[in-house]
Amino acid sequence: MADTSRRLTGLATAAAAVAAVLAVSGGPSEPAPAPPDFGPALARQRAVTAPMPSGTESLPGTAAAEPPERVRLRDVGLDARVQPVGVTERGDMTVPDDPSVAGWYRFGPAPGSPEGSAVLVGHVDGETGALGEFAALYDVRRGDRVEVRRAKAAPIVYRVVSRATVPKDELPPSAFRRTGDPVLTLITCAPPFEPERGGYLANLVVTAEPVRE
Repeated sequence: MADTSRRLTGLATAAAAVAAVLAVSGGPSEPAPAPPDFGPALARQRAVTAPMPSGTESLPGTAAAEPPERVRLRDVGLDARVQPVGVTERGDMTVPDDPSVAGWYRFGPAPGSPEGSAVLVGHVDGETGALGEFAALYDVRRGDRVEVRRAKAAPIVYRVVSRATVPKDELPPSAFRRTGDPVLTLITCAPPFEPERGGYLANLVVTAEPVRE
């Protein structure tokens, strides 16, 4: 993992677990405020409340590109192994238990696909109180480079264009779109943190566009 002075300046020490990114639970006892948003605001669309349909892998638009194996943002010290994930019985997106591992939503586009939003998610902290790799998203800036490595294809490079904090029940469906211009969407939990309501009540959403070399 890269050693940088910008690493996690936006977060206090964590004390408890986050059980999911799209389903609130867990979190630090005294989380730092969410970082300021920048770039284009996410569209205020209807919340994703309905379970994702079974057989999603066969829906039109699902990408068959080479799956990602690692994601890196050297500017903030993020370096995470990536594994494919699906959805829970409730319809929430699955998130790897290990906070050092990111999940790629395998029923949507893969990084490097010619269109749509490739989604990677990760915990902001873990059961031991240690910060997860995606906690580094609190420190990203416009223009930071994101590298996604793949086993049988060249790495894909993106550049961060926006960061937005949205209530969990207002995460726009466009974050999971299968058409339109290609982007990489990185998601983790964000304050406010209210244990009596299940934990984190917001998501931090970072959007990056492919670098055209």
